[in-house]
Amino acid sequence: MRTLPLTALLLLTLAIAPLAQEDAPAPDAAPDEKALQAAFEAGLTFKQGDVVLRDGLATAAIGEQFRYLGPTEAAALLEAWGNPPGAETLGILLPKSGSVFADETWAIVITYEEDGHVEDDDAGSIDYDELLAEMRSGMKSENDARRKAGYETIELVGWATPPRYDASAKKLYWAKELKFAGAEENTLNYNIRVLGRRGVLVLNVVGTMSQLKAIEAVVPRVLAVVDFNEGHRYADFDSNVDEVAAYGIGGLIAGKVAAKVGLFKGIWLAILAAKKFVIIGVLALGAVLFRFFGRKKATPTTE
Repeated sequence: MRTLPLTALLLLTLAIAPLAQEDAPAPDAAPDEKALQAAFEAGLTFKQGDVVLRDGLATAAIGEQFRYLGPTEAAALLEAWGNPPGAETLGILLPKSGSVFADETWAIVITYEEDGHVEDDDAGSIDYDELLAEMRSGMKSENDARRKAGYETIELVGWATPPRYDASAKKLYWAKELKFAGAEENTLNYNIRVLGRRGVLVLNVVGTMSQLKAIEAVVPRVLAVVDFNEGHRYADFDSNVDEVAAYGIGGLIAGKVAAKVGLFKGIWLAILAAKKFVIIGVLALGAVLFRFFGRKKATPTTE
């Protein structure tokens, strides 16, 4: 990994200096979280332009509309936001300016699920009210596991934006309103799925309900930004060699992808926007910073 820039190292040194003293600092003399955040952010490398994802699987034509962080830095940022460690993504898209720790910041988490070719025959016959009821029931059953793990329970309030499917572009999108226990503001989980030859590109745009209009304004651009490359597109499906997914459009919306391994395993996708509701411990943030930037880069990485 890269080492932190000198400015970031100075900020970090100033932030953690009290910890080196023999006498433990008083509670109000804890290291400055703002300094740690600044040090962390100074070490991130944002990219623009065209970014190739997962060895040619897809391309994110970011241009100057957004900023991109690769998988390793994305995992570190998710953890710094208060999410469980070890998130595996293809990267994160962020607004082109502003601090990653600002309350108004939203993000687009990109992942890929290779469960087979998703047939879209059911797209026009789904009862979305019935589907919502099923999803609420599934959410309740997962909350016991969340409580035991020390995370807030989540209530699925309803659709923030009803599901829509573009059959020609093979792109599906919808938004859910989520309520975290103890949170002052409900969370917006905006979902985009791009269907491909052997799987689905998963884009989760997460923010707060107050950001719904702002996020919906950029969704058309997001839909145009990420797409499969030739050979991996929906039209490239070959029934002689490619497998068909066990679910259709309804399964994608209901979260069958997450359900096969347990919704809890993908918990960070929902907790992402709760960063403003989670008090990130200063020592915890410092540990993330050291773990991420303190390691030496062993081998070259690609997006």
